[in-house]
Amino acid sequence: MANMVNRDLAPAAAAAKAPRPSSRSAIPAFIVMDVMQAAAERAATGADVIHMEVGQPATPAPRAAIAAVKGALERETLGYTMALGLPALRERIARHYREAYAVTVASDQVVVTTGSSAGFVLAFLALFDVGAKVALPSPGYPCYRHILTALGQEPVLMVTDAASRWMPTRSQVEAAARQGLAGLLLASPANPTGTMLTSGRLAELAAVCNAHGLWLVSDEIYHGLSYVGPAETALSMSAQAVVINSFSKYYSMTGWRIGWLVVPPELVRPIERLAQNLYISPPAVAQVAALGAFDGIDELEANKRVYAANRDLLLNELPKAGFKRILPADGAFYLYLDVSQFGGDSVAFTRAMLAEIGVAATPGVDFDAERGHHYVRLCYAGSTADMAEAARRLKGWPRLQAS
Repeated sequence: MANMVNRDLAPAAAAAKAPRPSSRSAIPAFIVMDVMQAAAERAATGADVIHMEVGQPATPAPRAAIAAVKGALERETLGYTMALGLPALRERIARHYREAYAVTVASDQVVVTTGSSAGFVLAFLALFDVGAKVALPSPGYPCYRHILTALGQEPVLMVTDAASRWMPTRSQVEAAARQGLAGLLLASPANPTGTMLTSGRLAELAAVCNAHGLWLVSDEIYHGLSYVGPAETALSMSAQAVVINSFSKYYSMTGWRIGWLVVPPELVRPIERLAQNLYISPPAVAQVAALGAFDGIDELEANKRVYAANRDLLLNELPKAGFKRILPADGAFYLYLDVSQFGGDSVAFTRAMLAEIGVAATPGVDFDAERGHHYVRLCYAGSTADMAEAARRLKGWPRLQAS
């Protein structure tokens, strides 16, 4: 972890004409993965680690998902599927929108992807030309801007704050649209802040996109994980919205790498062509598991109750450790903490936290290069016992007590 901000600086090529990596590969590291590596290295020495760095449930895939896979392994080859996914899974996802949001989505508009990560690549390629400007909130999930940059597109950061509940405002989007914007990306619940858009605010931003001819991309990967009321889908606000979701978070299937898009009809064939060439098809075994996961809702709701208990525990205990400024935690399973009173360097802060008390967390610079030095993200998707132990260690950490 000590080298996590400079490990990608490769030595200069020895030969003057030696080939070099492409400029598009010169994107920042996804720092949380470096923290995960540092935590694993500590654990390999026999030291214990409480994992609060990666946005990953500690629970396995639902039993129904695993049972579906076991059955499929006995009777199917699990070879290539259609590029857009298994028809049964696409129909089941469409049904999910009818049941959860009262929104009618044709199964033909559903694109199954290799995780939401592939969904972002397919969506950005289909929607935006090289050089296109795409607005997104800061702080925000770092891979949004890194993928856009790698594809030759230009992320336009909209700085959010407490006054806007850490979400873009209408005036910000209007101003960006006048500068040649091609699209807007939103996430609600958001990573790392956990804040959510109200339905009225989401409708307002969708209306701005419609008025200016902007693509609206809605990252809804944390839907199902809200604690102050249900999240709204952008599909309720705009027929032109492109929705990205995944089985990773609510469905507890991060390593299965399976997600989906919902797109307007005119985008289906362009995305299908891209998917055919880039991925051939999503993993068949993960698609079978995803289809089964819809039969595991009771188990998943039990997981959510654990997250809610963890959230309540930490919101009660962390102020006792000295964390006085915690962003609103409406949804997802993150707390974004202001640690400026403890030195103002989140990288050094999280490095010391791991080394001295065995609690792994992600520095805010992963999500906000400018202000992130003052913030740390904690994931509370682990067990309640682990969250209680993390709180106990933090309350007893001399570094906090000395500040």
